[in-house]
Amino acid sequence: MLHLSGARFPDRDHQYGSYPQPPMGAGHLSVEYDPRPSAVREARAEVRRQLEGWGLADLDDVADVAELLVSELATNALLHSASRFRLTLFAAHGILRCEVRDAGRRVPTVLDAGASESGRGMFLVDALARRWGCQQDTTGKTVWFELGTCGSDDCCRRQS
Repeated sequence: MLHLSGARFPDRDHQYGSYPQPPMGAGHLSVEYDPRPSAVREARAEVRRQLEGWGLADLDDVADVAELLVSELATNALLHSASRFRLTLFAAHGILRCEVRDAGRRVPTVLDAGASESGRGMFLVDALARRWGCQQDTTGKTVWFELGTCGSDDCCRRQS
């Protein structure tokens, strides 16, 4: 791990009060990792720790799914860019957003799971995330996904 940063969420808005939220002052998490295999394990552990700290680890399978999908994105960053990568988590208003940024230019694609031994990462992201996407710029790309944290898809759709 190289760098941690954080920011504060604004005061809760009464219209979102019924959605589980991170505690006041929790903010977001952003951690940068060196390009080594242990970074994937460290990123998974950081996701679990942060979601536990925000009180979101006990909601359905949010923490398990977030760990799995972050693991897939971090592995892709190591395999396809061989650069440092940055994991960023945001949680607000019933949504957990996880981002992995790396210096690679290769845009992820969803492959048929089939019988191959690799290539299933984005298939899992596509199957398990509420939404996902990729943004490119001149220095690399950010692949992100979102999960609902309010216990039902209906509450997440109301705020979209």
